[in-house]
Amino acid sequence: MSTTGQAAARTRVIPAQRTPAGAPETDDVRRLAATAKLASTVAAADDATRRRLRAAIHAIAHPIVFSVVTRKVEIRRSHRACLRGIRHLRPACLDAFQDDVDAVIDHLLAGRTAIDDLDAWLAHWAPRAAVDAHRRRRGARGALQRPRMTKALAAGLGHDRWLIDLALQILTWVGIPANAGRSLWPLDEWAQRRGLLTGDYRNSHPGVVEAEVALVLEVMRRRPQWYDNHVERPLGCKDAPLAPPPGDNATDPRPLRAAEPDELDDAHAGSLASLALTAIEERLRRGLSPEAAVLPVLSALFVEGSGADLIDRAPGAGRAGDDRLVALLADRLAARGLAEQVVEIVREGRHELIECAPALGDQVREVAGPGAGVSRLS
Repeated sequence: MSTTGQAAARTRVIPAQRTPAGAPETDDVRRLAATAKLASTVAAADDATRRRLRAAIHAIAHPIVFSVVTRKVEIRRSHRACLRGIRHLRPACLDAFQDDVDAVIDHLLAGRTAIDDLDAWLAHWAPRAAVDAHRRRRGARGALQRPRMTKALAAGLGHDRWLIDLALQILTWVGIPANAGRSLWPLDEWAQRRGLLTGDYRNSHPGVVEAEVALVLEVMRRRPQWYDNHVERPLGCKDAPLAPPPGDNATDPRPLRAAEPDELDDAHAGSLASLALTAIEERLRRGLSPEAAVLPVLSALFVEGSGADLIDRAPGAGRAGDDRLVALLADRLAARGLAEQVVEIVREGRHELIECAPALGDQVREVAGPGAGVSRLS
């Protein structure tokens, strides 16, 4: 095969997922991998350089791992939403994906051979590295690395095809860190699997599967030591399911507020008005013109904004925007008049900045959060 054909073949290994070249960090990684110096360089580097190189390796590896590992797993699980991309992965699937990426990176850094085409190498080794790391994690939790049906367990289950499959699902599930929400077992998923395997869709519902799980566990307990080591122990290592906080469900009562949103907006606007006065006074003492002393302060406090004061509001629950102040500051003559009015207020010693011009109106209640300090404006 020609050099061009070989390159094309390597490109097809991971379609539409090859990492674009050109970034200095990823170029360094590829160069070090080609000279068999990547692992030794990372091992000998200081913390900052090690983090930079590992981040560059992650940037190259994670789309490849998603293509050759994660997509296949999600297809087997029938997680169609997860197939759309990394951002659409379920929390448990995202955790597994990150574990797989870390496993592939560790496998890469454990080698000492030269790698001419890093993308193709990662695509080839990613499935094996992910499987090996998954089995090691299961073994560390006490779960069977490769759950298999024994003759004794199959006989205890009457060689029932569905019960044997359910037993393997149980042995697989206990070694996964994820939980099933408020339930100990993913009964809804297993009920769907039962319907597909047996064809008995009418009786394939969580209640029936829960009774069958109890039956399988009863048979497993006939070997107490084996059951404790490979079922109870890994099951106890699972993340504890957390109940949602009060107010999250549609029927939950709404939490009581210390003050109404309008009152909070007024208080926030007043505090920023005081901050603006302090900053403007300091800028005037430095000899700045009224426009230079006032307009940057108003823009920083009342226009740019960080939204920190609205972070506890539901989407769409904040006050509607008012572009009057933005338009006022964009009009040179109007902005100059506003600056002169504010300077007059400051020199008279009054402290009601929000009354200096009607154009501020409701806009002053949508100002930036308290992070804009005097040091930034003076």
